Amino acid sequence: MIQQFAGWLAYSIFNLDPASKIGGSVNFFIYDTIKIYFLILIVVGAIAFIRTFLPPDKIKKIFLKQKFGAGNLAASSLGAVTPFCSCSSIPIFIGFLEAEMPLGIAFSFIITSPLVNEVVFVLMGGMFGWKIAFLYALSGIILGVTAGLIIGKMKLGKEIILKLGRNSKGEKLQLNYLPKSFEGKIQFSLQESFSIFKKLWWIIAIGVGIGAIIHGYISQEFFEQYLGVNSILAVPIAALIGIPIYAGCSTVVPIAFALTTKGIPLGTALAFMMSIAGLSLPEAIMLKKVISMKLLAIFFGTVAAGIILIGYLFNFIPL
Repeated sequence: MIQQFAGWLAYSIFNLDPASKIGGSVNFFIYDTIKIYFLILIVVGAIAFIRTFLPPDKIKKIFLKQKFGAGNLAASSLGAVTPFCSCSSIPIFIGFLEAEMPLGIAFSFIITSPLVNEVVFVLMGGMFGWKIAFLYALSGIILGVTAGLIIGKMKLGKEIILKLGRNSKGEKLQLNYLPKSFEGKIQFSLQESFSIFKKLWWIIAIGVGIGAIIHGYISQEFFEQYLGVNSILAVPIAALIGIPIYAGCSTVVPIAFALTTKGIPLGTALAFMMSIAGLSLPEAIMLKKVISMKLLAIFFGTVAAGIILIGYLFNFIPL
């Protein structure tokens, strides 16, 4: 139905030629934008409702009681249901450190949070299919758990340079806001859904718009030339190219999808997307005030290696 509506707008109302570049781009933009908007409102609201049943004051106790790896899995799973970019995850990362949670567990959260959330899951499912969406979400969680375990085992607690504790205003991470009544939970879910939608609708439109331009105007040969499709180094090159760029996964997923339509292997496109979302320069600048350069380099190196490995694995998965 959405595809028919998009085609009607593009070809009947705007009187565009379906075979033209602009016709294909406009149809791509209308279809994917409407579809993503619709899915975000539903899925984000559902996830928000589920989160109301997780008392935040018990999160620390849950993490600290977990056996080997379970705390990392819990933190990574929490990151997967929180719609934060790499930079907005940092305050919660600091809050975990202030709560004296193990360093590896805190890193499991900050690694997974910008890579996987309900918005990204919806975007991946809507564009790549739900099989790819599930595999991507699983790989992001596994990356967070594995990298967190590695960092935790290295005993790098002394590399935290931020003086932890309350700031001059007495502020600290506050999560005790979840409603108790069923009506309150429904209201909270709706508010969260529309709040996130209002923050993301224009970002998504920009991302889909860029993807539409790539889809309609940029040839496959362009990406074959600059991303080295046929080279074994394509995945690490794509990951390195993405690091200087700062954007959330919700912005980059449409671009990654457009790249795959131009012949770029799925894993190469995902490596590019994940490095943009999870290893941005603004994030590094902010983290430099919290952890030492040594720990920052270990964090970036470990996550980059994981992203490259995920990219190679996804190159074997057919779209």
